Amino acid sequence: MARWRVRRRMTQQMLADRLGKSKSWVDKVERGVRALDRYSVIQEIAEVLRVDPAVLLGTRLPSVGGTGGLDGVDELRAALARYDVPAGVVSPVELRRHVGHAWLTYQHAHYAQVLRALPGLLDAARSRHATAPEGAAEALVQTYRITSAVLVKLGEADLGWLAADRAVAVAGDDPALAGTAAVAVGQALRALGRGRLALAVTVAAARRVAPRPVRDATAVRQALCGTLLLQAALAAAEHGDAHQTDELIDLTAGIATRVGSGDDPHRTCFGPVVVELARVVAAIEVGDGGEAVYRHEQVIRREGWRLLPAEYRAAYLVDAARAYLQVGDLFGAGRVLVDADGIAPAEVRCRPVARTVIAELARGRPSGAGVARLATLVGLTTR
Repeated sequence: MARWRVRRRMTQQMLADRLGKSKSWVDKVERGVRALDRYSVIQEIAEVLRVDPAVLLGTRLPSVGGTGGLDGVDELRAALARYDVPAGVVSPVELRRHVGHAWLTYQHAHYAQVLRALPGLLDAARSRHATAPEGAAEALVQTYRITSAVLVKLGEADLGWLAADRAVAVAGDDPALAGTAAVAVGQALRALGRGRLALAVTVAAARRVAPRPVRDATAVRQALCGTLLLQAALAAAEHGDAHQTDELIDLTAGIATRVGSGDDPHRTCFGPVVVELARVVAAIEVGDGGEAVYRHEQVIRREGWRLLPAEYRAAYLVDAARAYLQVGDLFGAGRVLVDADGIAPAEVRCRPVARTVIAELARGRPSGAGVARLATLVGLTTR
């Protein structure tokens, strides 16, 4: 039940409200303190979580959770499982070029291409780090970060956590490098529903990156610190702590005002607009769909919105669709989802969370033409 609640991006309080139960009841069930021994209750939970009761009983998996037919995850898993150091060493210049290209490909949401490139890039980065470690740690950390990011996107959060953890190990005692790795750890832990762990990890990393007072650090260090604190804020939101969420986002807003949207060597996209997007996502996580919709319609009018990478904008719009669903606006949810598909099709057609939103919209009456088209493309039905 806990796993599916997290996959549906619901807090314990949200699930409790929809079931007419207390948050304590949900928490006890998820911790195994209270047994689910009545099939009628299991059916009710399954309806709220939008899964077949058999899924909760562990007898089969649903079809909407796939990766839209993308190949390459198994090859990437195999690359992560290789512990021998591959032969051959690429030059530092060539390795940096390949890593930079992988980042750009990811930011354009060309996930199939990223999946094809990553096994070889992992081998090259590991080989360089093992045989000529001077200056090679950054390339390997960034490669693990890309690996973690795309795996989390495609619903393979356990593998994403593994890749992020390896990035932390490679980063060692370098605060900035360890901070970039911790961003990936926070994202993976959040995807696994481990919000409290994600909060602890990212706050600790932020303190190492930019010890107080934060304003005395370089702009690049401040931006990385802000990125980590945004991850912490979203983690706090996911376990229902609205007060801590607001405090953390307000803190990052101050950092963003100072540093603006300048150089981005760590590929964080941090800046004032990203902070406001995080406010929207945080409102969704705590169940305040009305506040999320209001803020969303303001922030996408800002100039910095269109300067963000396609992947970032499309991923955010998938979240925004959830906000419209929370307030019962199926037309609004469909509109932003179609907009997301226009920006980065793979973000909508391959991610399990987006496919879940499409499935919920497709069940609505009437289903718009754009939503019906997306449902067909991802193999769902509007009937």
